[in-house]
Amino acid sequence: MGGCAKAGWAAAALGVLGLLCAVLGAVMIVSVPSLIREQILKNVRIDPSSLTFNMWKEIPVPFYLSVYFFDVVNPSEVLQGQKPQVRERGPYVYREYRHKDNITFNDNDTVSFLEYRSFEFQPHKSNGLESDYINMPNILVLSAAMMMEKKPMALKILMTLAFSSLRQRAFMNRTVGEVMWGYDDPLVSLVNKYLPGVFPIKGKFGLFAELNNSNSGLFTVYTGIKNFSRVHLVDKWNGLSKVNYWHSDQCNMINGTSGQMWAPFMTPETPLEFYSPEACRSMKLIYEEAGVFEGIPTFRFKAPSTLFANGSVYPPNEGFCPCLESGIQNVSTCRFNAPLFLSHPHFYNADPALAEAVLGLHPSEKEHSLFLDIHPVTGIPMNCSVKLQLSLYIKAVQGIGQTRKIAPVVLPLVWFEERGAMEGEPLQKFYLQLVLLPKVLHCAQYVLLALGGLLLLVPVIYQIRSQVPRDTKRQPSPAAQPAGLPSPGTPLLQDAPSEQPASPSV
Repeated sequence: MGGCAKAGWAAAALGVLGLLCAVLGAVMIVSVPSLIREQILKNVRIDPSSLTFNMWKEIPVPFYLSVYFFDVVNPSEVLQGQKPQVRERGPYVYREYRHKDNITFNDNDTVSFLEYRSFEFQPHKSNGLESDYINMPNILVLSAAMMMEKKPMALKILMTLAFSSLRQRAFMNRTVGEVMWGYDDPLVSLVNKYLPGVFPIKGKFGLFAELNNSNSGLFTVYTGIKNFSRVHLVDKWNGLSKVNYWHSDQCNMINGTSGQMWAPFMTPETPLEFYSPEACRSMKLIYEEAGVFEGIPTFRFKAPSTLFANGSVYPPNEGFCPCLESGIQNVSTCRFNAPLFLSHPHFYNADPALAEAVLGLHPSEKEHSLFLDIHPVTGIPMNCSVKLQLSLYIKAVQGIGQTRKIAPVVLPLVWFEERGAMEGEPLQKFYLQLVLLPKVLHCAQYVLLALGGLLLLVPVIYQIRSQVPRDTKRQPSPAAQPAGLPSPGTPLLQDAPSEQPASPSV
């Protein structure tokens, strides 16, 4: 009797525990998604108390700038009107350091900041040294010649004489370090001395001189603290709501983020937009595929084929013109009026005529396309590779002797890749708190619900087994009856036969 009571109590206790588990699991199913969403919203906004604030302020991801130069093999032949032949040199790799300064929180749910960048050469990662010499177009001479094309002949001849006296030629032979970070050019010194304000360049001239130890302009972006729907979106850049480089309002718009983080809870239909000060425009990438990076689910975004298309191929880009062939963007209006063009490396995704006009180019999707891998739940980049090419439009200009007989061509100068991937402690912290923990909570709710259901069956089964009907209880068999007792069904009282005394024998 005591054993049955204990078993009943145990079954009841398991039933209560099962009920608690089931209720807890049901509550978690209802509340965990909203709880996870709330935690993510709290941790990805720009707030000193958020989990990602330090990541936003001091980017922990190691970024590398890889630079490839197009060494002109036949400069003398190009001056005679022949097709240029180039040889790709590099990569020359630099470690890129970024940090934000002058961080100011404003009353309208925005924060303003300057992001500074510096670069450090990495010989062990590079295929060459900064002391390597490169043959390439003299950007200053050829740009000045193009700007003088429609000027009076007398002025052109005067410029030719000035170039000659300064020993300036159409092509130059300089080191990688000089082309990257600047060199003292006699033409710049002369113009700044006698015509101050004509050149925007005050010191050394170099393709990346303005990027090193400098900032990319004053960004003002929404924090998402008061209104999360606009988190990370750019409000202003250098105090402007739109730029004035281009010829249409659409092209001048500042759209998207500053290019470091995006709003969470992305879908494949969500476009990836950001404003690039280097390209002087906003860019929009499109979803390509879902993937996994170091155990973290990602969405890969890539550049559409229309990113640098001209207006005849993609009418919304008409504002970026005057254009040449499709696939290259004229950036002269934001680059000192020099005839510079931005594109994918080797003219990938551009009109084939551009690559065919220069010997030594081999466009490839694998080698020359750009992508960003984003964790869609948080909007934080996990792995990115942005590849762009800078080219110079050159041709003979009548009256400028240095240009000789150069045939019109868009000649690549350099292409570069900015690449970064989250790794080490930041990756582990991100995975544990923003990927693994939500996944554990998601699984736990269903485990608790299933466990609760199983435990609730225990008292039910016990009750069924303990309430077996009496008429089905097993009775002992006749063979098992003790001696001297009546068998089942035999009346307990009955008339016993009379016992006659034995007659005496005679």
